[in-house]
Order: sequence, then C-alpha cells, then structure tokens
Amino acid sequence: MHHEEQQDAKLLPSHVCDPARLRHGRVGRALRVFVAAALSLAVVQYVRVYTDLASSFPWSVEVPLRAQEYLDKCQLLGVKPGPPEDFNTRTQSDRFVPGTKATLIKNATIWTGRVDGLEVLHGDILLDAGLIKRIGHVDDSELAQYAGVTNLDAQGKWVSPGIVDLHSHLGLYNSPVLQGAFDVNSRKGPVLAWLRALDGLNTHDDAYRLSVAGGVTTSLVLPGSANAIGGQGIVIKLRPSTDRSPTGLLLENPYETNTTVHDPLKYFRYRQMKHACGENPDRVYSGTRMDTAWAFRQAYDKARQIKQSQDDFCAKATKGDWAGLGEFPDDLQWEALVDVLRGRVKVQTHCYETIDLDDLVRITNEFKFSIAAFHHAHETYLVPDTLKSAYGHPPAVALFATNARYKRESYRGSEFAPRILADNGLQVVLKSDHPVLNSRHLVYEAQQAHFYGLSHNLALASVTSTPAIVLGQDHRIGYVKEGVPYYIVLWDSHPLALGATPQQVWIDGIAQLDAPHLITKPALFQKPPQTPNFDKEAEAALKYEGLPPLYPKPSTARTVIFTNVSAIYLREAHAVNAAFTAAPGDVHSGVAVVRDGKLDCVGSASSACASSIVEQDADYVNLEGGAISPALVSAGSTLGLEEIRSESSTGDGTVIDPLSNTVPEIVGGSGALIRAADGLQFGTRDALLAYRSGVTTAVTAPRSSGFLGGLSTAFSTVGRHKLEEGALLQDTAALHVAIHPTGTPSVSTQIAALRHLLLGETKGELKDAVEKVKKGAIPLAVHVHSADAIASIIALKSEVEADLGNKIKVTLIGATEAHLIAPEIGEANVGVLIAQTRPFPHNWEERRLLPGPPLSEKNALSTLIAHNVTVAVGVREAWEARNTRFDVAWAALESNGAISKADALSIASVNVEKLLGVRVDELETDLVATQGGDLLDLTKVAAVISPRRGVVDLI
Repeated sequence: MHHEEQQDAKLLPSHVCDPARLRHGRVGRALRVFVAAALSLAVVQYVRVYTDLASSFPWSVEVPLRAQEYLDKCQLLGVKPGPPEDFNTRTQSDRFVPGTKATLIKNATIWTGRVDGLEVLHGDILLDAGLIKRIGHVDDSELAQYAGVTNLDAQGKWVSPGIVDLHSHLGLYNSPVLQGAFDVNSRKGPVLAWLRALDGLNTHDDAYRLSVAGGVTTSLVLPGSANAIGGQGIVIKLRPSTDRSPTGLLLENPYETNTTVHDPLKYFRYRQMKHACGENPDRVYSGTRMDTAWAFRQAYDKARQIKQSQDDFCAKATKGDWAGLGEFPDDLQWEALVDVLRGRVKVQTHCYETIDLDDLVRITNEFKFSIAAFHHAHETYLVPDTLKSAYGHPPAVALFATNARYKRESYRGSEFAPRILADNGLQVVLKSDHPVLNSRHLVYEAQQAHFYGLSHNLALASVTSTPAIVLGQDHRIGYVKEGVPYYIVLWDSHPLALGATPQQVWIDGIAQLDAPHLITKPALFQKPPQTPNFDKEAEAALKYEGLPPLYPKPSTARTVIFTNVSAIYLREAHAVNAAFTAAPGDVHSGVAVVRDGKLDCVGSASSACASSIVEQDADYVNLEGGAISPALVSAGSTLGLEEIRSESSTGDGTVIDPLSNTVPEIVGGSGALIRAADGLQFGTRDALLAYRSGVTTAVTAPRSSGFLGGLSTAFSTVGRHKLEEGALLQDTAALHVAIHPTGTPSVSTQIAALRHLLLGETKGELKDAVEKVKKGAIPLAVHVHSADAIASIIALKSEVEADLGNKIKVTLIGATEAHLIAPEIGEANVGVLIAQTRPFPHNWEERRLLPGPPLSEKNALSTLIAHNVTVAVGVREAWEARNTRFDVAWAALESNGAISKADALSIASVNVEKLLGVRVDELETDLVATQGGDLLDLTKVAAVISPRRGVVDLI
C-alpha cells in the first residue's frame, strides 16, 4: 500500500462486520429487487395486453380493471360438470378419515352393479384409505404392507353398493316432527330457485341412524313440493361428519370456495334442483296447472335472458371488445337456474299425471334443458313416449313400489309401473320420499318392484347404481369396483330377499354399525327370490289405463281341486295350526278338495281324499308346491272408508270429537257415538287389492283426529255393498278412543275423559257402548304410542276393574313404545295391535322405539310375546293393507325363530279378531291358496276359498 493510501485508511472509521447482519441485508435487498421486477413484469404484461387489444381496433378501448375476473367467469361458463379425469387413479379418498384401519372382507358374493347389474363376483374385498383397493383373491403378501387389518369373513353372503335414496327430506322434515326444525317448504313464492336445502339441514334427525341400519349410505335431500321451483337439493352421506356440521355431510360440496379443494375452472360439481307440478303448488298458491306452467316459463325465460346476456358478453370480452360491455351480467338470485340451462344442475321433478308430465316435457324443449328424473310419476308407465320426447334425454322415473291412491294424481298408480317402464327402455329408480316412507327400508321397495316383475338386476340397480347415475355421482357411489370410494353393505341374505338386513355398512371406509345384532336366515334366502308371473295383470294395467277390474272371478264349478299342495294351515281353537305337510322331498304331493266353497278333505296324492274325486266338471288349480292358509285380517287404517285420502268427496270424513267440539243434538249431543259401518264404502281399490293379496277381512274404526272415535266394524274386502250377504261381517266391534299429545286437550285431560266414560255417567248410544265395555262384552281399543300414556291406561284399567268388580278388555293400537313396559302390559292382560311392524319416530311419542336387528336384538313383536302379551299386527294407511302378509313375515324373520309360520298367520288373523272383538265361526272363515310357496313367501295368491259365501274366487 502506498503511503498516501495508508494515511487515508487511517482516517476511515473502523468497525467490526457482523456476518448475520450482512446476510440479512443481502436477502432484504434481493427480495426488494425480486418484488420490483415482478411488479414491473406485471405492468409490462398489462400494457402488452392493453396494447394488443387496443391494436385490434381502429379506436382506443379502455380495458376494465376487472377484466381478468370477467374472463375467468367466462371461462367458468364452459366448464363441464363431472369428476376430474384422475379421480379413479387416486391412492386415497378425499373423504378418508386418518386412523381408519384397512378392512378385508373375505369370502363374499359381490353384486358390483356393473354389466347392467348382471355381474356377480365371488372373492375378497380389500378396503383402505377410503377406497376399494382390490376385488378378488387377496393374498398374505399384499396384506403385509398394512400395519393392521380388520378381517371379516362374509361366509358367502352378499355385498352390494350402499343404498342410494334419490328422493328424501331427511334432516329437513325432521323425525320426530318438531315445529322448531321443520324446514322442508318455503311458501314465499312459486319460484325459489335460489334457496338451498343445505341451509336448513338438521344434523340431529333421529332417522340418520335408522336409515344407515337399512343400508342407506347416500340420500338426495330435496326441498318440499309446495313450489314450482322449490330450491336446490343436496347429496349427503349418512355418516356423522367429524366436524358435526351440515356441510360435513355433503358427498361433494358444490358450494366449495376453497380452490385447493375444488377448482371449478378444472371441473364442475353437479348441483340438484327441485321442481314440482300438479296438485301441490296449485293448492299452496291457490292456482291452477296453467298458473304453475306459466311460473315455470316465466322463470326459465328470465334465466334464458341472463344466459344469453352472459354468452353475448363473453363472446365480445374474449375477443377484447370491451366497448360498452360494463360489468359481467350476473344475478345471484337466478344463477342456479341459469346453470340448469347450461346442463350443470340436475333437475329433479315431482310430477304425477300425464297432463303435468306433458307440460314439463314441452317446457324442456322450449327452453332446452334436461330433466334428470320425474319423481312419484304415477302415470309415466302410461306415456313412455312422452318421456322420450323430453329435451336432451328421457328422464329417469323415481317411483314408490305400491304406495298410491293417497291423492287424485296418484290414483292410477300401478305396482307394475317399474317393469313396464323398464320394458320401454327407461331408467327406473325406487325412492322413499322420506319420511313418507321410512328410508331405512328403501330396499324393500326394490324387493316389491322385483316381486311384481322388474328384473332382479334392474331392481337392485334401482336403489344403487341407477340413482347414482341420475345424480351424476356414479364416480363415487352405486358400484363396487376397484379405485372408487367404498360405500358398501354386507347383507345377511340376498338384498332382494324379504327382510334382508345389513350385517355391516361402510361409509367413507368406516363401519357404521357398532356390535350389530345378527340373525340367522334360511339358506334359501341367499339366492335371488323366485317371483310370480304377473304378465296378464301388467297388460290389464295398460289396457285400462291404471284402473283394471279388480273383482275376482268365482269358479263356476261346484268342486275345485287344488293339486301339488305342500302345506295346509287351518284355524282351530283361536289359533292356526298345520293340518297337512307334504313329506320331505315330495312337496308337490298334496291334494285339497273344495266343494261348494268348503274345504272337504286334504291329503296326499294317494290318500282317500284324492281317491274321492269323482266329479268330471271340477276345476283344477295347480299350486306348484304352494299352500293353503287362513285369510288375513287388516286393522288400524281407514280401509273401506275412503277411496282417495286427500279427496274428501271420496270418503266418509272425520267424526266430530266431543272433547274438543260441541256435537250437535241432532246427532245425539254428548251421548252420540259414530258407527263405522254407517260410512262403509265397498269396492275401493285398496280393499280389492288387499283381497287379491290374501286379506279378506278388515276391521275399521271411524276416522278420527281427536279423543273419541266410535265403534269399529268388520267387513269383507270383496263385498259389493252393505246389503250383500257376507259383505258386512259384524256391524259393531270395539269402542275406539285415542290418547295422543296434541297440546290441547292435554294427555291428562284425555285420560280424565276416559276415566269419566268408564266410571261416570254418560248417555245415549255412548252409554250403551260403555256399558258393554264395563261388562267385558266388547273391547276398549285405545290408539296410543307413548309408554307413559300406556302406563296411565294400565293404571286406569286397574282402577276401573277394582270399582266394577270384574275385568274389562283393553287393546292398545299403535303402541310404538309398548316394549318399554312389556312386563306390565302382560301382567295387566292388555292386548297390543302393533300398527306398524317396522317402527319409525314420526312424532315425539314414538321416539323410544325398538328398531329391531341390526340395531337391537329383538323387535317389539317378539319382546311383547316373550312377556305373554297377545299381539296382532295392523297398518296405518289403507294402501298398506295389501302388504300385511309381508309385514308379519318380516317380523317373524326378525324373531330369529321365536315366531313360527303358524304363529305369524295367527298374529295377522285370529289375534286381530280376538283383540278387536270380532266373533267368527272358524269353519266359515276364508282360506287363501298360493302358488309356489305359502302366504308368507313372495308368492302369488291363486284363489280365495270362502265358505260363508260358498264360492272359490280364482285370482
């Protein structure tokens, strides 16, 4: 260093350099340089875009500051709905819950849903990370990679996709019903496309757990049908969400705003929209079908105008023509309906009659949008070509199996609709409309559709793969195949076998049933059930446009010979017993001879009975291994008092309740008592369908919404009028009252009224009936559900008997909570007619139900029997009477052998009469002949043998 430099150096301030500080300074300077460069690049890019756009025009164009936002919206309009392309290549489901162990289901019979529902595999299913990893043989080397595996041996039983309910109000129409959580319908206008079911979804509905126990894994929860356009539905999975929120229940959240979870610019998630036509919106808004059709057209015209404005805007914006465009034409209120026109919202339409179906089809073609499915749709089977003319594609049809005639637009509903629609190439779905039907038993709807002719593959698909396709969710649900999330069910029998019950249900890879109660089913139940031939009946349904003649044709021969009989059950000493059983391995050997409508003899083909046949003009009926059984008796509904429940002009009406209203003196004032026999209507379709299903007698009480019902009556379900011989079996039977929590009058007031009836002074016909109750001559039938109210009735019975010095007959009807005090009921010698064998918490007084397997070891029926209670079964609504035999058969299956076939037949016949005071001559009671099995199987009724009428009706 030169001397001068050394001197200068001495003059400089000296310091020690901090390395960390130095690095920080360098990083800070680098960051500032980077940010400045990025901003400069953005400015350059903006100027370049601006310049490029401006250069396209001979004049200067001002590009809006929100241009990129608008262009993104334009890009979004063209994104098609559906899953991302790599959805099935994932190694872990987006619904996977960390910590969930892998599961190996071994030795399963697997209905996959593939190949049009015809593919059945036998093997193992490996489940992990929320996905089905392997189907087939899973060896130990593959399992070695897992730290822990839950093993389950299916023992050859069936595995299917989880049940999918395409129409439910679960969480909106809550169970039990409480006004504080009733969010199913808004009445703010006929068009409410902007409402979202998610905003009203209650996670505390008691039905979630029950539905899962029936194998339901997924439900489309829809707004109600009060409006032409009621709002947006949501697809939910029924596993309780880890965050306990309604949003956590969504199968796919179409409202997701976190683009790291779902980027709508890459793929669009389907939404669902509820439409309704016909009676409901007409009634709610005091309009006509013309008004509703206009509401649709007006709404869609508005949506079309917005869509056109958006398309026009984007056509210019994407070309850089910003002049005069203004803001992007969006409308939050109408955006969902605009997306219907873009094909990104599935339209689910409540629509019954031909007139309404035709209206909606025309509207789809006018505004160019598709309908995913018509729901309820009771007349679709009559007009398949109308559906095929809908815009885009034919809608699927979501039906009940046998629920019909509850209002005018359902009057022509047919049990053969599913098979007829399928024969016409239309997609068929069975749904619950929960809680109209308890979605827990949605698979029962498929079983019935199969029974009446829908092929087994389409019947099972109707509650699994088909609704999954209709929802646009078949990438997640509806199938058992590798790579998809596992929403699956292990059944104790073939899913289409009557009473099929889940042994386990998996949702998001998590088993949903804790320590399920399993029951043993006969080996036969592992096979798809054999079903009868209903070809002629289906043809008649079409020929007569849903109203075929239902009266049977009596045999013209004095002697009718039933051959190939496997068993005969007869009534004896107020019970049902087996009178004949074919030898093992020879189920076709039995013969039964009927002369003048009376069973003359039974025996084997080589018996004296068979040898006694000498008639040349006898009618022969081949039962093909079938059976002859006592006919069944229906009770609990208004069967015979109405034709269409919601049409007052077609029924007897509702009695005036003296506890809440003043009864006119002309009727008898406070001493009036109504007799159901005075309001009977013979020839109702529900009664005749019941007859054709083996229910030949009904015991019906007056329709009442209050405390005092009146006197029930017993009648023949095939009678033509009251004066016909054998039509009215018993003018009066039991005295009916009801104890229900209705607010006013209170339950305690109702009990006080009953106490006064039994211990106080009454007058008129009411006094006469009460005196018969006091003497034990007729039963007191109390319609009640609450165990607390039942306890009060038992205490009152004891009080009355102590005062009278004799016993009275009391029968509880409904009795959902009776199991809670079964010992006390048995000790009090009170009978119970369970009016819904598969209970559901419709109201608060029914919430403590006994659900039966797999949630409880026993059902209510077997629990009561175990405590020596005389039990019978009934129904709540008239249309259900035809299914009485399936109801009691299912209950017997759930008893795990405790209820025999003979016992089950008694419960649905002899016991009903006993508990309701119907006196019969056992030699004059009807018998039912069935083909291919007994009355409790999935068989067809071939004939009714009626000694009291002296005929054999051939069906």
